[in-house]
Amino acid sequence: MSSVRTPDASATLSDWLRYLESIHATAIDMGLDRVRDVAARMGLELSAIKFVVGGTNGKGSTCAMLEAILLAAGYKVGLYTSPHLIDFNERARINGQIATDDALIAQFQAVEAARGDVSLTYFEFTTLAILRLFSQSRLDAVVLEVGLGGRLDAVNIVDADCAIVTSVDLDHTDWLGDTREKIGFEKAHIYRAGRPAICSDPVPPQSLLDYVQEIGADLWLFGRDYNYSGDRQQWAYGGRDQRRNSLAYPALRGANQLLNASAALAALESVRDRLPVQQQAVRLGLLQASLPGRFQILPGQPAVILDVAHNPHAAAVLAQNLDNMGFHPYTHAVFGMLNDKDLAGVVAKLGTRVDHWYCAGLPGPRGTSGQALAEQVAAALPPVPAGGESPGIASYPDPAQAFAAARERAGENDRIVVFGSFLTVASVLQALGRKA
Repeated sequence: MSSVRTPDASATLSDWLRYLESIHATAIDMGLDRVRDVAARMGLELSAIKFVVGGTNGKGSTCAMLEAILLAAGYKVGLYTSPHLIDFNERARINGQIATDDALIAQFQAVEAARGDVSLTYFEFTTLAILRLFSQSRLDAVVLEVGLGGRLDAVNIVDADCAIVTSVDLDHTDWLGDTREKIGFEKAHIYRAGRPAICSDPVPPQSLLDYVQEIGADLWLFGRDYNYSGDRQQWAYGGRDQRRNSLAYPALRGANQLLNASAALAALESVRDRLPVQQQAVRLGLLQASLPGRFQILPGQPAVILDVAHNPHAAAVLAQNLDNMGFHPYTHAVFGMLNDKDLAGVVAKLGTRVDHWYCAGLPGPRGTSGQALAEQVAAALPPVPAGGESPGIASYPDPAQAFAAARERAGENDRIVVFGSFLTVASVLQALGRKA
């Protein structure tokens, strides 16, 4: 039992969140026994069609497109994502609206009453609260993003009607393993026997394929069971029994978005007998889907690009997206990264595209100072070719000050890329006075 006092009736959402950070010995404690126990005590059940989305990168975009298409089709939809950028409430949306403080507090009180002497992590506690909120909201569909891995993530107490693994690459290696095969094994466990198992990774690990066969899930592989094609004007989806032609490109920018969109459409095809979706809803949903911090380009000059890329796979996609933007005289990178990530791998993907690095310190035990980050960036950058110019590297206490320096130096035709962590992007959004 925690020695910290349970929040009283007057407690705010911030009071509750501080309390939740204090009641378990560690921030991450992999396993489903505790969270399943409390879910059973709560009688937690979801009658809606359940989509569970896991993967290294592309989860958030796939969830956003699923939600937008289902809303455009007239369904009542719950969306659970993590982490949040600015406000915790962003993690729970019902019918496109972010959950209110009061709605979340009521659910926190219910979980607290049910858990008794069971210790829950912040993520486990809040997952149960949001699932209970969804269970009481008479929804047709829920879209749930896996927090970390799959097999032992709290979201995996939900039996998905359709599960999607978007990509498998190296991230969270301390928890999930240091190879794609080990990580693929963890992520594959969101699949369920006899149910659609979508995989949009073009080269899925053998461990994922083996697990699907072992449990008898209905595997939908990109390139075999569904695909996409396109030209400059429009694109088309082709599935097992369904084609969707003349689609506008998604509002979400980036090279991988058709891969994510086609996975969402495969998922919808796989449950179309229970959740039919008209063509116009697909078109409208793809145009309306939004996701802050994923190759988000802010209006004005110089161009400001926000991207939460924090592993080499995501950094490679960011590099490709930057290459597709057209010419900018100089690229300024506001960079802040947590110390348990593959910094060298990320910097290597972006190194030759950045002219000036503004290294920002991040708070907390996983954070690092701007100066230490600058030293690591300098060590990770590729050698400068003969006659070339070394990029500038400077350090700042936090992302807001790094961004201010970049804004001061950048010309109106330059671009500023803010990336490396959710914390980095959130700090700059807040400095600009913007909500996520």
